[in-house]
Amino acid sequence: MRIIDDSVIPGSVYLVDVQDKTTVTHAAGDSTIVLSPAPSNDINDPLNWSKGRKLLQVICVMIYTSAIGIGTTVLYSILQPITDDTGIPLSTLNAGTGYILGWGALINQPLALTFGKRGIYLLSVVGNIAMCLWIPYIKTESQWIASKIIQGYLCTPVESLCEVSIADVFFAHERGTYIGIYTLFLFGSNYFAPLIAGFIYDGQGWHWVMYWAAIINVMALIVLFLFMEETNYVRNSSEASEAHELDGSTGSMGIDEDKRNLSSGGRETPTELSGTPKTFVERLAIFNQRYATNKMLVVMIYRPLIMLRFPVVFWAGFQYGTCLVWYNVLNATASLILSDAPYNFRASSVGLTYIGPLVGMFLGTLYSGWIGDKFAVRHARRTGGVREPEHRLWLMVVSLFLCPSSLILWGVGASRNIHWSGLVIGMGMISCSTGIGSALSIGYALDSYKDLSGETMMAVIIVRNTLSFVIGYGITPWLHMGYQNTFISAAFVGLAITMTFMIVIRWGKSWRMASRKIYWSYVAAGSSMAH
Repeated sequence: MRIIDDSVIPGSVYLVDVQDKTTVTHAAGDSTIVLSPAPSNDINDPLNWSKGRKLLQVICVMIYTSAIGIGTTVLYSILQPITDDTGIPLSTLNAGTGYILGWGALINQPLALTFGKRGIYLLSVVGNIAMCLWIPYIKTESQWIASKIIQGYLCTPVESLCEVSIADVFFAHERGTYIGIYTLFLFGSNYFAPLIAGFIYDGQGWHWVMYWAAIINVMALIVLFLFMEETNYVRNSSEASEAHELDGSTGSMGIDEDKRNLSSGGRETPTELSGTPKTFVERLAIFNQRYATNKMLVVMIYRPLIMLRFPVVFWAGFQYGTCLVWYNVLNATASLILSDAPYNFRASSVGLTYIGPLVGMFLGTLYSGWIGDKFAVRHARRTGGVREPEHRLWLMVVSLFLCPSSLILWGVGASRNIHWSGLVIGMGMISCSTGIGSALSIGYALDSYKDLSGETMMAVIIVRNTLSFVIGYGITPWLHMGYQNTFISAAFVGLAITMTFMIVIRWGKSWRMASRKIYWSYVAAGSSMAH
């Protein structure tokens, strides 16, 4: 790391060049947008990849997300038939889903950041295939729990590594759009899986639901092996050093207006890119380089737990986890409600109702992602060109209505036996609210502590998955209150938690300011232990 200025507030970046500072690198599509992080002149820097190459990487991440999502959630709409066939209580099946995607990120994430993300992604898919093939042969509760613990460990990259991969190749002004797309595929695949599972169950039985999930993962593995690239890159700058240079302290980022030219990545760059591009065969390599020392590997295992002292990180994880709670409650009750009187839906019909959540998730992630990026840039223009991570959180105002009203429509509607279309609308509204809260929480955490994105996302996921684990045990006893009372109470809890975004808007920057010295010391330590 060249310079670490611990007076710089993490996450506060100069995003829009309203002050006409010609010493910064701008985006090609909009000459007022400042590129953050500042790309190097290395042709193999993921930030310098062509637009097509970046999009191919995103497609691969989405294929991975979808394959893992289908393999881990395809059973949601047929839990009752599994109970009838195996004798495993429904409460155990629901509790088992809470083990999915547990604390395995504390091991997988450091390995990915040290030895390479590509290999961890591929091993994750291989493991998911194995678990999908094992589940049809499970006969006891202990076997079910064991399979979910193992599957949870193997599949943790889908929750904590994909966001980092996106941050590896995209700049601050466009990151929210792709985080939104990721959130769409993360939850969308989880809604799509029960949709197809119902039809497979009606035609071939529940065992073939898992076999088809394995087949989908095999096809994904082939595509990922051929086209997913390694995005780990040892960067010699940080937000702190870039801010220092932007203020003119070193002038190392200075460039003359007449020397700018467009690179294949669609940016204005000071000089021609240097280095030799990797060949297709070289890109197929797995674990061919180390990016951190053994000491840093150990540090990355425990540092996410230390980062939970940062209020911004803890809040992002708690907000994200709460969104997952409502998602889990919906999945745990959909089959129960819709397969029972007066609806009496077949498994395939229960699956079709997940079209509502798919539509809702699309709208929610479009709003929080693409529209969120436009909102953040526009807001930065009014604040001297500086983007604060809290700016984007104003978009959560919509969730103040969506979260409680959707839970009431779904739960109270079910207790009053309203028409099934009303329940589908409620499912869509829950999903929309989930998409908004999840994408904004992830984006806020990454924007705040970008230089430690891996550890930040691990800390966020630890909080998120802890809530998921608890609700996995609590769903069934909670439902003993009856649908109406359960979901009215859930609506008020959801409203109260959603409202905390206003506290973060007010105090978030001061929290980041208070964390700056310890945070930049972590960044500096990580730089010194990088290969």
